Amino acid sequence: MQFFRNANFNFTGAMKVCFTLSGILVVLSLVLMLIHGGPRLSIDFTGGSVLQVKFAPAPGITEVRRALETKGIVGAQVTAFGGTDEFLITVPSPKGASGEQAADTAQALLSDLRGAFPGNEVELRRVESVGPKIGSELRTAALNSIVAGLFLIVIYVWFRFVLRYGLAAILALVHDVILTLGVFSLMDMEISLQIVAALLTIVGYSINDTIVVFDRIRENMKLRRRESYREVINRSINETLSRTVLTSATTFAVAAVLWAMGGPVIRDFAFALCFGVLVGTYSSIFIASPMLVWWYERQTIDKKRAAPEM
Repeated sequence: MQFFRNANFNFTGAMKVCFTLSGILVVLSLVLMLIHGGPRLSIDFTGGSVLQVKFAPAPGITEVRRALETKGIVGAQVTAFGGTDEFLITVPSPKGASGEQAADTAQALLSDLRGAFPGNEVELRRVESVGPKIGSELRTAALNSIVAGLFLIVIYVWFRFVLRYGLAAILALVHDVILTLGVFSLMDMEISLQIVAALLTIVGYSINDTIVVFDRIRENMKLRRRESYREVINRSINETLSRTVLTSATTFAVAAVLWAMGGPVIRDFAFALCFGVLVGTYSSIFIASPMLVWWYERQTIDKKRAAPEM
């Protein structure tokens, strides 16, 4: 990281371009979620059953879907899982069904598969069932945890710095979460409890990185009073750039290894972390700190307009 030791990049000079780019990406993410009817929630939040089934010999995924349709199973989703002989079958629970009824539905589905493929060995590798009521409670708890986390971050940053620092940090965090959800909508990936955990991890990672830069800004505001506010912000980002890049690179490397070698169960979680590290690093450098510049210059202009002419 010798290259970044004496870095002198004009980050604040790219402020307008970055704000415009981020605004476009946020709008596209929201449009994607709107088109898909919101994030695609897993059975953790909607209720239902997931079966991991292994066939020997393996039928085609189209044959499995057709067999479920023939049995009258509506709304089932079939995806390849691991090798070509394993499938993940997701079946939503009927409204008002309990957890026990969801489990019964899973067993009935397994019996239907064995009946549809009598010449194949059908092995149940894993089954998970969640009742709609529990799913609704988990959905509410997940949303509350994210909102509470963001609120507490604002309070913490407000007391440690000033209010505008907290609001700038929250805007960057909201930016990170929306873009992550947008990518999941684009790739039609499910939002499960694992992904909520990944989102909270991304929030914690991003705010930690942002606070390191904010600390350096506060120090430089006292040490470099002759420099303009924009110059202080730019200098502070450059002085912490080596730490930011090194931390992001090592974290991304670990998450990338998990994504590539961790297996299908943890792959979505690792992907969310990989994307979150990248977008969190970007927002710490190009969104949170430049937002302080925009805010300060805006206030300066308003004060000049409000000042009486001599």
